[in-house]
Amino acid sequence: MHPGRVAAPVEYAGMSARRVVVTGIGAISPIGPTAASTWEGVVSGRSGVGPITLFDPDGFAARIAAEVVGFDPEAVFGRRRAKHLDRVAQFALVATAEAIESSKLDVAADPHRVGVLFGTGIGGLHSFEEGAALLNDRGPDWVSPYTLPMFIPNMVVGQVAMEWGIRGYSSCTVTACSASAQAIGEGLDLIRAGRVDAMVCGGSEAAITRVAIAGFAAMKALSTRNDDPTRASRPFDAGRDGFVMGEGAAVLVLEEREAALGRGAPILAELAGYGATSDAYHMTQPHPEGDGAVRAMRAACEDAGLAPGAISYVNAHGTSTLPNDRVETLALKRVFGKKVPPVSSTKSMTGHTLGASGALEAVFCVQALNHQMLPPTINQLEPDPECDLDYVPNEARPALVDSVMTNSFGFGGHNATLIFRRP
Repeated sequence: MHPGRVAAPVEYAGMSARRVVVTGIGAISPIGPTAASTWEGVVSGRSGVGPITLFDPDGFAARIAAEVVGFDPEAVFGRRRAKHLDRVAQFALVATAEAIESSKLDVAADPHRVGVLFGTGIGGLHSFEEGAALLNDRGPDWVSPYTLPMFIPNMVVGQVAMEWGIRGYSSCTVTACSASAQAIGEGLDLIRAGRVDAMVCGGSEAAITRVAIAGFAAMKALSTRNDDPTRASRPFDAGRDGFVMGEGAAVLVLEEREAALGRGAPILAELAGYGATSDAYHMTQPHPEGDGAVRAMRAACEDAGLAPGAISYVNAHGTSTLPNDRVETLALKRVFGKKVPPVSSTKSMTGHTLGASGALEAVFCVQALNHQMLPPTINQLEPDPECDLDYVPNEARPALVDSVMTNSFGFGGHNATLIFRRP
């Protein structure tokens, strides 16, 4: 047995032979309109944070965010269709188009063996706020019949399924900031179990709105470094003062390995392990000892048949909030002991895209494997004694990368960890 591997966990009948690979990726983010441009932005250490333009933030405590700039939905979808798609669905459709195109997946060849699973923390919040404003200002007769279909979170999945005729398993995870990591992990399980041969899995979020910014600011969760936006998101740094809201979408096409090889698909990585746990501790705070995070990471390693020492890099949840970064650091030490691999938080550049963050960071993990490059944590200016790991400070780093881990932790105590490795 390879020294970095441990005995594989007991599996359901027939699952062990079905390995799962990534054949396509897509993204639209605050630092790029595609997966490639987003990766280029991350590797160059470019911040996507700036003043909020999606609404007038005058009077708000937090007036900065990581917006997707230059996006014209009417140019992409046409005026009529764009009007009937919330921004969260628009992002999902754009990222999915790129992922399916890059994978060369022919959904129509067997649409009942392809599934779709997306994660979102909130869903169509823009549509909800617009509907509420019309109701309050002009009365019920002015509320659009499209308000609820555009707002409900599962419509992200519905729109993707309808666009590509996906007729297999279809669902939506709404587990706050772990939502899209869980969507990808459950997609892995579905393929292993033989329910489908391919899954379109990802996450989308568009929550830079008045209610979301006001609500998170009221919780003291957001950075208020309004005069220095590009340095506002600073995970693991002693000067961190909260996360920066981001938006966007990311998608992975997952396939059963033999089926992908049989059609000559590009194989970008293997999705090897998944772990998910619950803190059962607090509405918004992580368990102080990182209990749920530790169990999720250990479960993912066991699922992948890998010892923690075989992990080359960790893409951290790393939100830039005081408790999260400290607790995640502690949890990593509990899992890896004295040999924690390099860790970085790409949220320092993209902001926190909430339910889309797990999928976006999974795309970065796939890119790290393919480019043998570790993305940095920018804005590392002042060391924090409680955050004392190698966070790949400020500049990307070439490295031998074989297996990578990504963490996603959400309000309500949801924890999800994914492990990818070179195919």
